[in-house]
Amino acid sequence: MTIVKASSDTTVLVTGGNRGIGAAIAERFASAGMNVVIHYLQAHEAANEVARKCLKYGVRVLTVTADLKSKDQIVKMQEKLVHHQMVPDILVNNAGISHFGLLSEVSENEWDHVMNTNLKGMFMCTQTFLPHMISQKYGRIVNVSSIWGIAGASCEVLYSTTKGGMNAFTKALAKELAPSGITVNAVAPGAVDTSMLQHMNDEDKQSMINDIPVGRLAQPEEIASLVYFVALPESSYITGQIISPNGGWIT
Repeated sequence: MTIVKASSDTTVLVTGGNRGIGAAIAERFASAGMNVVIHYLQAHEAANEVARKCLKYGVRVLTVTADLKSKDQIVKMQEKLVHHQMVPDILVNNAGISHFGLLSEVSENEWDHVMNTNLKGMFMCTQTFLPHMISQKYGRIVNVSSIWGIAGASCEVLYSTTKGGMNAFTKALAKELAPSGITVNAVAPGAVDTSMLQHMNDEDKQSMINDIPVGRLAQPEEIASLVYFVALPESSYITGQIISPNGGWIT
């Protein structure tokens, strides 16, 4: 039987929580009365702005900076969370970067940078915060993936590869952790109205929207609502799933 934790006793860590989907996720959990840890890399003021929005809900909020490509920095982040008694019961692996360009033009350094940020960072964060969840026989891990991890995208081979790896990580880890009362799921959005689309001009963006049956981009808050849902105690039978809110773009 799943242990149901009271919302006021629940802490959520959102990596890359300072902007876009991550910021919306942080505020969604705060609005439900959960304590929130907002991770960021460099955008200190942006993280503080998200924190101010979350604090309006009367919850505890902490901002932490760390380069998720560094195990040492992740450990230091963990130590800070332990000090503030805000070790996460829910981990949202949202931090990530995109890459657009022909595979033939991808350098080795670019490959390593995107792989280490999107995959290695997720792996090390998950590994670091798992012992707490295992010890209490309860936890939720939600990985923010992408539609391109399912379908693949031309000129986004590197990015698609990292998200496909995230989906496989999700499915395998869900089986490993199921006996411990921990669920692992991925939310794989379609096109979302965030800075991730800044590489597209207006014409290309409109052409993409024309291919989406609902005829618009998703809003970050819509993705946040799904992340929140799969992290609920009541969602304990949902694990190992790659759920793609994409407006009917792929089915």
